[in-house]
Amino acid sequence: MEKITLFWFRRDLRLEDNTGLFYALQQEKTVLPLFIFDRNILDRLEDKADARVEFIHSQLLEIKTKLEQKGCSLLIKYGKPEDIYLALLQEFDIQSVYTNRDYEPYAKERDAKVESLLKEKGVTFLSFKDQVIFEPGEILNGSGAFYKVFTPFSRNWQEKYKSTKVQTLDAPNWKNLYSIAPLDMISLAEMGFEKTGISIPPKVTDEDLISHYDKTRNFPAQNGTTRLGVHLRFGTISVRKLAQVAARLNETYLNELIWREFYMMILAYNPQVTEQAFKPSYDLIPWRNNEMEFQAWCEGKTGFPIVDAGMRELNTTGYMHNRVRMVVASFLTKHLLIDWRWGEAYFAKKLLDFDLSANNGGWQWAAGTGTDAQPYFRVFNPDSQTEKFDKDLKYIKKWIPEIGTDKYPKPIVDHKFARVRAIDTYKQALNP
Repeated sequence: MEKITLFWFRRDLRLEDNTGLFYALQQEKTVLPLFIFDRNILDRLEDKADARVEFIHSQLLEIKTKLEQKGCSLLIKYGKPEDIYLALLQEFDIQSVYTNRDYEPYAKERDAKVESLLKEKGVTFLSFKDQVIFEPGEILNGSGAFYKVFTPFSRNWQEKYKSTKVQTLDAPNWKNLYSIAPLDMISLAEMGFEKTGISIPPKVTDEDLISHYDKTRNFPAQNGTTRLGVHLRFGTISVRKLAQVAARLNETYLNELIWREFYMMILAYNPQVTEQAFKPSYDLIPWRNNEMEFQAWCEGKTGFPIVDAGMRELNTTGYMHNRVRMVVASFLTKHLLIDWRWGEAYFAKKLLDFDLSANNGGWQWAAGTGTDAQPYFRVFNPDSQTEKFDKDLKYIKKWIPEIGTDKYPKPIVDHKFARVRAIDTYKQALNP
């Protein structure tokens, strides 16, 4: 049996500038690319019409087609990774497995188990940095600890970026791909999923848009953001290439990429934040958790137009403008005093660009419970936010056609009352 090397795709669904794939093809002969539809993840998805699974499936089909033009194919499996690898070890003489690192708690646990299993069988497991410019542990403060505040982290990140030659890897040794006939690909239906009809934003790095990003990013009615979040999440674009464009054109956009890495670092060093507040004292807040009010928030029927427009955009498209994400999160946690974990879980179900670290970081920021978060006594006023960022109501009218009629609900809470209630509740919990 011929010895082969596996390259394991995960959050890096592209052939160009893919670190682990590049090094596998440089260092090994007969490289067979692999993707596993992981049942440990998929079985937890309640809605089987999930646009993210559909997107992954379509990207794999694209990769498979390109590989088959090079005389190889893409091995696609469905199951639990450890079970898949045990079966593959029976099917192939595997000498090594290459992959790119993931920093989420489940991913680290999964990789440790797979690496241990492979090691027992004499198979080398090699992982590489790919989905970030600087991974957790590379940007540390003067005492060697992780940063808890974004601004000094960002400053250090930018200094390191300027002094480091971050290279892209665009000339893989394709002749080292394993020569194999086209392989069958499992369908969405065979995994119990279905098509959604939700469209994915195009994978286009719009340099003109990026160059004006600092001026347009806060206005939800404008086409002022790149919508590349879903592509960064699944690695269909290279963060290195995007950072090069951002560093050249717009520091504000580059800062967004740095925030992404800041939250990845926070999660890597503090895996407990998936269940608990980063600031432990904030777990003492007595959330009201009114289920009817939560349902009204989910459906975009709170009577606060900017909030409702955002939730309807999310429910319809799987996307919500970043400015509006802050407004709806602040509204849920402060106006309604509903646990940030409820909102975080709803976003996790709905967002195409759902990324655990960024979602958790954003929600804890809005609730005041997280690292470097907005103070608890800062409560966004939805009307002021509308006046600043959607003055002509273009965004609101797009998503709430019944605005201004009897069909639109009355506000479920008074802003001034809710603001005082939130501040008093936080203050009493934090200063008993």
